Amino acid sequence: MGKRDDMYMLKGMVEYDEAYVEKATAEKIQNQLKRGKGSQRQVIVAVAAESTRLEDIVTGKKSQYCGFFKMKVLRNETAESIEQFVTNSIDKKTVLTTDKNQASVNLERLVDNHIKVKSSKSAANGELNWVHTAISNLKRNLLGIYHMVSEKYIQNYLDEFVYKLNRRYFGEKLFDRLIIAAIYPYVQHSE
Repeated sequence: MGKRDDMYMLKGMVEYDEAYVEKATAEKIQNQLKRGKGSQRQVIVAVAAESTRLEDIVTGKKSQYCGFFKMKVLRNETAESIEQFVTNSIDKKTVLTTDKNQASVNLERLVDNHIKVKSSKSAANGELNWVHTAISNLKRNLLGIYHMVSEKYIQNYLDEFVYKLNRRYFGEKLFDRLIIAAIYPYVQHSE
């Protein structure tokens, strides 16, 4: 699933943010670990979503259309790891919206336009709405289904979640598309 989604680049207008997903830790050392952002209990996940802003010409009502998503585990929250994710996942001719996180400030050279918004409730509900919706759905999904995930397999869980999320309108065809994605790397193409 992850290999299939890696073939696609996000285009147009893209939102980006990081999520902190709790991983399984040994109970005896859990109380000794730091809490909150940057904790050893958490894995940093890069999350990007295609998000096109729309406006109804008649009513003037503004909304957003959500396209595809990408999620990858970052080994650390450094500018280099974020730049690598952006380079591998987002097309260069893109308008990228991020928060003013220090690690994601210098992305202008990787995309056509980089918009930085200050983190606030209005930014979470406005400019970065789809990315934060995906993050909250991911956390609820992992907690509700798996309860705790190990760091070793978290990318597999992310790949499954994003695969289903990107194909949310496929309905009954989802299983057939999964079979195609599973055999695709093994099919020889003649060009």
